[in-house]
Amino acid sequence: MAAKKPSKKLPQDYHFQSVGIIGAGAWGTALAQTVRRSGRDAVIWAYEIETAEEINANHTNRVYLPGVTLDPAVKATTKAAEAAKCDVLMLVVPSLFVRQVASELAPQINGGKPVIICTKGFEEGSGQLMTDLVREVLPGAWPAVLSGPSFASEVARGLPAALTLATEDEALGHALIQALGHRTFRLYWTDDLIGTQIGGAVKNVLAIAAGIVEGRQFGANAHAAITTRGFAELSRFGAKMGARFETLTGLSGLGDLILTCSSPQSRNMSLGQALGQGKVLAEVLAQRKSVSEGVHTVKSVVEMAEKLDVEMPICQAVLAILTGAATVDDGIEKVLSRPFRAEPEPPKK
Repeated sequence: MAAKKPSKKLPQDYHFQSVGIIGAGAWGTALAQTVRRSGRDAVIWAYEIETAEEINANHTNRVYLPGVTLDPAVKATTKAAEAAKCDVLMLVVPSLFVRQVASELAPQINGGKPVIICTKGFEEGSGQLMTDLVREVLPGAWPAVLSGPSFASEVARGLPAALTLATEDEALGHALIQALGHRTFRLYWTDDLIGTQIGGAVKNVLAIAAGIVEGRQFGANAHAAITTRGFAELSRFGAKMGARFETLTGLSGLGDLILTCSSPQSRNMSLGQALGQGKVLAEVLAQRKSVSEGVHTVKSVVEMAEKLDVEMPICQAVLAILTGAATVDDGIEKVLSRPFRAEPEPPKK
């Protein structure tokens, strides 16, 4: 499943002073803030004119990141081409819009510019990993992946966080870490782009399941069980996709899963909680400005798992609940009524 590496040469001199953040949601805004803490220039592209104006005038983003005062040097723009002039790009739009936005950026991207994918998910419809999509649409880019346990509000306030940064080239990866990392934003390099993406994508689906368990008030035992068995699904799936096990047990895999399944700060877990409490999906989504990526990822995960012959009953139950093919109670019952088996499970022959 590994994507073919591009043949273009890496630049010899890595000088990353300016960073363009494509997307002014909670995570994009938090990344702009942490970019400034690293001593780099931050230009953030916002789709909404009012968001850009508020960031520039008031140094806040009350809709997506309330309660945080931004560094006054964070510059917002509604022109994607302006952000694309920066030395490095961070792609932080929801997975639904990555292809469209990347296509608009394509004329500005050449010469091997690093494009760090900060979106966690597969492309809905094609099932592509974000790195494959970026390679297709932005052939002049060097794809990288940033993922790990990181609530936007905490990163924006300067609380400590540790994440994985994945690049195919080690020298490029370490140059990006030196440019973007700082005391409270710890970055660890890997060349496992697939594993770094799998953890971030699948954990969003599993967080919905954990939220449903929480919403149904099944208790701490059930919460621990769904998280642990969810990690077993993530590991099986990741292995078949070509991920390394040590990546899946690291920050971008197990670390992100633990965080996302343990707090209603997670948009995916809080959505699951609402479903577990009896609310309707359309009603929950209508009340939100931010995207819950698990809703758009689950179909791709389940379809890919079926092609690879990987058992993912929790993810299948989440898909059935979200699509209306099963009620919450039916989905829970299907998981609970599965045959008893060994742990760890023997590999399929």
